[in-house]
Amino acid sequence: MFRISISELVFPIVIKITFFLIVINSAQKSFAQTERILVGAEQTELYFKDIKNKRIAVVANQTSRIRSRKKYVHLIDTLISMNINVKKVFAPEHGFRGIADAGEKVSDGFDIKTGLPIVTLYGENRKPSSKHLENIDVVIFDIQDVGARFYTYISTMHMVMESVAENNKKIYILDRPNPNGHYVDGPILDMKFKSFVGMHPVPIVHGMTVGEFAMMINEEGWLKKGIKSDLKVIPLKNYDRKIIYDLPIKPSPNLPNKQSINLYPSLCFFEQTDISIGRGTNMQFQIFGNPYWDNKLFSFTPKSMSGAKFPKHQNTKCYGFDLSNQSILSRINLEWLIFAYNNSKDKLSFFKKGFVRLAGNNILQKQIENGKTAKQIRDGWKKGIKKFKTLRKNYLLYD
Repeated sequence: MFRISISELVFPIVIKITFFLIVINSAQKSFAQTERILVGAEQTELYFKDIKNKRIAVVANQTSRIRSRKKYVHLIDTLISMNINVKKVFAPEHGFRGIADAGEKVSDGFDIKTGLPIVTLYGENRKPSSKHLENIDVVIFDIQDVGARFYTYISTMHMVMESVAENNKKIYILDRPNPNGHYVDGPILDMKFKSFVGMHPVPIVHGMTVGEFAMMINEEGWLKKGIKSDLKVIPLKNYDRKIIYDLPIKPSPNLPNKQSINLYPSLCFFEQTDISIGRGTNMQFQIFGNPYWDNKLFSFTPKSMSGAKFPKHQNTKCYGFDLSNQSILSRINLEWLIFAYNNSKDKLSFFKKGFVRLAGNNILQKQIENGKTAKQIRDGWKKGIKKFKTLRKNYLLYD
């Protein structure tokens, strides 16, 4: 007679249950890892009650949006719909709607939809005046940054924090992810070269969110005369800085996608050379070249367009390199800059006057001119980066 033991019956069941539990556990972990990031602005329960009866100014642009079901609603529209008393908007570089050229002065005006006055902070006046804040209790800063020292939104944040401190107001930073938050790299800014494209003694890629960076500015005494703003950071939820975050809305006209944002810290050096990085094309910060190279495998012709009215080498065919399929960088690439200099038509005029501001020192240009390799240059950054990382730990809100 054919017989089956109890153990023979139970063992397959145990195996199946164990396998099922492993699958469920794995799925739970996977779900946790892919759970949607909630930006500070979306966590209204953390700040609405504090601002309900206050007079509000908002530092905002096209990225200042909250996801509502399947669409994104502007923070200002959300605040107004909740009867928050929004008095005015402060707009950074590229303007409130994010369509102006890099460096273009933007005029004050009024928002067509809400009628709110818009005060530009990128033009004649880069800091809110006492008059701008006289009928304001709280300033809310909600702008998407990309984690590079020369991207001017953190400079605008600094100036607003300073004005808020001087006028005894309060500032809320609604935190957003850093799409280049997975690494720290570059030379530390020499404060002799401080400018609006570099105001703080940090590396080019600092690996911090705007909320973390604001805390560092405040506590390190980097505001004028060491004053401190009355600061509150509304943190992110479910954020992991190791994740390469894909921004739902482009942060400025010439950073259209994740690839351009990742390449930006490396290619921005070219802005102060005779090399085009694709302004005036649809591949901004994903290509580079000029009319003089003989690489005929890839070419592009910059044209006047929205966000690039007068692009470098306008209407002239440029030959160069397509980086649109370049793997994600976890450090600044210097090889492209060194290659471009070594193959320039006129080395004496390759570097423009503003290059030292982007580099944050006058050393990098000299190193390249003197034939230093990328490794030799990078070795000189190590001590400063190590010291900065130690300081940075004091202000990190996320893993």
